Amino acid sequence: MPFRSLRTIQSWLDEFDQLGYHFGGDLRVIQQDGADGADTGLVSVRLVNAATVITIQPEVLGAPSWKVTMEPRDETVTMDAPAVLNLAAELAVVSALCAFLQAKSLAFVGVDSA
Repeated sequence: MPFRSLRTIQSWLDEFDQLGYHFGGDLRVIQQDGADGADTGLVSVRLVNAATVITIQPEVLGAPSWKVTMEPRDETVTMDAPAVLNLAAELAVVSALCAFLQAKSLAFVGVDSA
């Protein structure tokens, strides 16, 4: 799918950045080759308030839907209320980004997301 190219997804991340979401972490497009050399469109997320590996990527090859994956942690995390609130705000941005990428993908392939 052409919308999964590193260049296209990077342009979408740049566009998302201009929407004004407050996010202190790091969002990056990672080159990941899928089957037969297909660019799978992987976005890496580094949160400020939790050291959890998070990726956002198309659900399956050929589909414009996107999913968030949170890798399991090796140790328990304990937070006070303000830290949990800050983490929740970061995850809200991750959710908005996932929805944004899906909407952009649907528009790219000409499907009405409504």
